[in-house]
Amino acid sequence: MGKKMSNLSNSMEEYLKKLLTLSTAGSIDIRRKELASKFSCVPSQVNYVLETRFTLEKGYLVESKRGGKGFVRIRKIQLPAENILAMFFQDIMAGRINESKVRGLIQRLYESKYISFRESKIMEAALESLKIIKDELLREKLRASLFHEMLLMLVKITL
Repeated sequence: MGKKMSNLSNSMEEYLKKLLTLSTAGSIDIRRKELASKFSCVPSQVNYVLETRFTLEKGYLVESKRGGKGFVRIRKIQLPAENILAMFFQDIMAGRINESKVRGLIQRLYESKYISFRESKIMEAALESLKIIKDELLREKLRASLFHEMLLMLVKITL
């Protein structure tokens, strides 16, 4: 992805998060076409931002209503850390959790104050080191195993 697209994605993400912060309902309704017009882009770029920046593991629920009066509703969801981890437990145990999900989960754990900023950066650094492994399947298995062990350690420390 080029620098221009990255800047566009960052700007759109910041704008939508600001709207969410200002929302008393805890959600916002947007129209792809209007948002694309505001940012001088095509609706598929709006879809890209919604699909990569507003995921469940990052704490967002995105509902899409199609049709003439179609809109996209973005809702920030607040779940305890235990519920967040339970949602992805099977993926973690099966050894098939991808990098973006792990990063999203670490961010959620930090935002919910389950881990400190420092702990989140240590976890990210440890997982980042797996990039030297070329075999994607092996890398996913190691990522899941490493993340699982980190979570077990966190649970032990908090007991």
